[in-house]
Amino acid sequence: MSRLIIVSNRVACPTQQGVRAGGLAVAMHEALDRYGGMWFGWSGQTTEEPAGAPHVTEAGNVTYVTVDLQTQDYKSYYIGYANGTLWPLFHNQLGLIKFSRASYEGYLRVNAQMAATLAPLIRPDDTIWVHDYHLIPFGDELRKLGVTNPIGFFLHTPFPPRQLLETLPRHALLLHGLAAYDLVGFQTDESLHAFQDSVIELARGRSYGDGAFTLGGRHSHAAVFPIGIDTDRFAKFARRTANSRHTTRLKDSLSGRALIIGVDRLDYSKGIPNRFDAIDALMTEHPEHRNHVSFLQIAPHSRSDMAEYRALRRELEASVGAINGKFAEYDWTPLRYVNRAFSRLVLAGFYRASRIGLVTPLRDGMNLVAKEFVAAQDPDDPGVLVLSRFAGAANELKAALLVNPYDADDIASAIHRGLRMSLEERQMRWRHMMDVVSTNTVTTWREAFLAALYETRAENIAGNGTNG
Repeated sequence: MSRLIIVSNRVACPTQQGVRAGGLAVAMHEALDRYGGMWFGWSGQTTEEPAGAPHVTEAGNVTYVTVDLQTQDYKSYYIGYANGTLWPLFHNQLGLIKFSRASYEGYLRVNAQMAATLAPLIRPDDTIWVHDYHLIPFGDELRKLGVTNPIGFFLHTPFPPRQLLETLPRHALLLHGLAAYDLVGFQTDESLHAFQDSVIELARGRSYGDGAFTLGGRHSHAAVFPIGIDTDRFAKFARRTANSRHTTRLKDSLSGRALIIGVDRLDYSKGIPNRFDAIDALMTEHPEHRNHVSFLQIAPHSRSDMAEYRALRRELEASVGAINGKFAEYDWTPLRYVNRAFSRLVLAGFYRASRIGLVTPLRDGMNLVAKEFVAAQDPDDPGVLVLSRFAGAANELKAALLVNPYDADDIASAIHRGLRMSLEERQMRWRHMMDVVSTNTVTTWREAFLAALYETRAENIAGNGTNG
């Protein structure tokens, strides 16, 4: 097996392995430990001066290489284009899109600079796997530098429908950038079909039934690879922490009440305001749940240097005050709102203690919280997953209670149903979902993508005549 090079916007340092690392970080560390290789990306640090040499850290058979960004490049590439333009577009939030030529050019410039830094470190037999919307042009920049290695790309977010992508200035350049990869991976069939439609209608390319497509003289492939979790490991976390100090403290604070839990990064795509409205609706329409149910929303702050996120934070804080002021008793509040991160080990215990897992993003590529909630449950007394039908996970977890995240009453009705659901039905639904989560793990996702990348590589070379 050739050496594997992982490229992502941020690099998970070796010290982040273990319970604090997210599911993707765990999967990438495992792949690198197995194959040996390199993890390359932004260091998370900015500088007023032009960025210097990359930072290199060796850990076993893995090399971590990170680069700093000049402050202005960070603002244009990360704040401006990646998260001010692409993120809202890919999550169907047209009203929040901000486009400027300067931020777009900064996005291209940073991708080119990072590719130029990585290119001299690539060996002839390396395989390169690029991740997510921050780095769509990265593969094309490597090709311009003469890199002929196999290069794959995986998009963790949804891909927007053609009608939405068309609103983006210079959208065809993104499509041409994706054509530089030997394999482009998506979370769902919906995203794959949206991409294929855009290739044909917006970029005048061709798409074939087997996932192959041609664009700009390049022959490439696109396919669906739904990401999973390390199910056995997370289930062990949950069993281990079922009676841990943190879980016991949480249970004691509930005084026998049922727990509803939501865990999200503080982001407008997660539908948290709608979720709070659903708690209001639940307490209004089903007063029998007052003083018998508590909702815990964990939402660590995210991208706090962006105005939209600061506004969301203020909106949620006001909503919490209004709902608790409306329904709270002297010894009970319906809504607990926490803006700090917890380790995956602690969260596993919290999930296991919950009667309802509330996962209601307005749009999401997959949403691994939904899968972690399922994996954490006690088979003898499982909780109920209330899941947005617009999360990629809804395509697999069909035994969840699927809801429209824009409809607070629909969410409230599902919560009510979950709270009243019989043990037999809860167990039946959980078994169906656990079968899926146990089969489609993060390991099967990773190995399926890499196997497909090697398979399509030869076909693409034959189709291109050359790999440039």
